Amino acid sequence: MANVIIPSSPDDRQKIKGALQEFSNSLTRIEAEQDLQKEILKGLEEDYDLPKKYMRKVARVFHKQNLNEFKAEAMEVEDIYESIVD
Repeated sequence: MANVIIPSSPDDRQKIKGALQEFSNSLTRIEAEQDLQKEILKGLEEDYDLPKKYMRKVARVFHKQNLNEFKAEAMEVEDIYESIVD
């Protein structure tokens, strides 16, 4: 093993195993939430013809409440693009 010292105490090993189980449970919840997000976007697209690509961005701006920051960043990207391409 690569210089990793595994605790020899059964209690410590059990705590480590518990932490790994908790981490795994967290990943499971994340995966479930990601599936829910995909389903929500799919529903918006099917019900209202709102493209998932854009609604994902709108949802993130809505969540972060950072529309002004989003606009400023888009303007910066546009300015950089135009200065390079034009």
